[in-house]
This record gives sequence, C-alpha cells and structure tokens, in this order.
Amino acid sequence: MEFSLLQDLMHIKEQAREFVEERFREFKWLGENGSEEDLFSELCFCVLTANWSAQGGIKAQRSIGTEGFLNLSEDDLEASLVAIGHRYPKARASYIVRNRSLIGKLRSLINMNPFTAREWLVRNAIGIGFKEASHFLRNVGVEELAILDRHVLSIMNRYKIIDQIPKSLTKSRYLNYEERLREFADQFGESLGKLDLYLWYFIKGKVEK
Repeated sequence: MEFSLLQDLMHIKEQAREFVEERFREFKWLGENGSEEDLFSELCFCVLTANWSAQGGIKAQRSIGTEGFLNLSEDDLEASLVAIGHRYPKARASYIVRNRSLIGKLRSLINMNPFTAREWLVRNAIGIGFKEASHFLRNVGVEELAILDRHVLSIMNRYKIIDQIPKSLTKSRYLNYEERLREFADQFGESLGKLDLYLWYFIKGKVEK
C-alpha cells in the first residue's frame, strides 16, 4: 500500500537528507551557473542513460567530456561509446551530433513552465522522451517533474500505486502516473525531483543523478 511506502521512506529520510540536498544543490548550481555547453553535456548524459544505466551515463560523461560531446565526429563518438560498452553506440552518437543544434536554446528552458519545457524537449531533442526530458530538467534544478524509469515504476507497482508495469508509457499514461506520484510526494513532504533521489537511496543506498 502507499502508506507502507511512506513509512519505509520515512525510515531512511533523515539519513538520506544530507545526500539528497547536496546533490540538489549541484543540480541548482548547474542550472544557474552552467554554460550552454555544460547544459548540453547534461542533455547528452540523459540521452546516454536511456535504456542503459545512470552509472554508465556518468562514466560516458566523464570519459568523453563536454568537448567531446561538442566536437567529436559521429564516428569518433560511436567509437568512444563502443569503448565504454554502451548498448547502442551508433544510435546514441547520431542523437548527440544531431542535438548540437539545440546549443543556445537550453538555458531558456530552466525558467520556463516545466511542463512546457518538457514538451519542447520531447518535440525538439532527438532520443528524448518524457522520462529523459524530465531527467534533464531535474538535473538542472527543476523540481516539479517525475522521472518514471523502470526502477521507480517497479516501486510504484510493488506498493500498489500503479496496477502494473507497462511495456511502454504513452504521454497520457506518463502524466497519469506522474500525478499519482505527485500526490505521494506531497504526503512525503518533498518535491517530485527530490523524491526521486530518496527513492534511489531507498533502492541502492546511494544518491546518483
């Protein structure tokens, strides 16, 4: 039941709070002070993490670096992704190169209505769906959106917040599930963006991004 998830998260809230707040300060700093190139690197991280892993995305971001995301040829990007073991190196290299056209437009998203900003990203960024757009916006300090990845959906299903884990998420289903999680976040006393970090701590005992 939802109440038991609330109880379980309350048990770890105090020990996780410092890690969650520190990570969110990093997100806010990036959103407020990062260059367009820094923001693009974070968008690339979200593209790479999709259908892979946060740890893999972090590894790729560190290995390739902002300059690599900005300047490497598509073939060289693909080779770099092959070297670090990405599941879809060719497709992701293509997405990154094609998304370079967005540089100069990312900062404006941060102060936009978050739902409008997410819709814009889904329409204009290659390899970005609702989950990835929410992930990017959260990682630059936007708190109002849910990142409905398989781990979060699994928890929602286990605690009967949703009836099943869908094979795919349509826009209407994503928004429906997000609203259910928002109601839970309100009970927990945190924003959706921070709730995601508490859920990750609950799952893995650490806070990623």
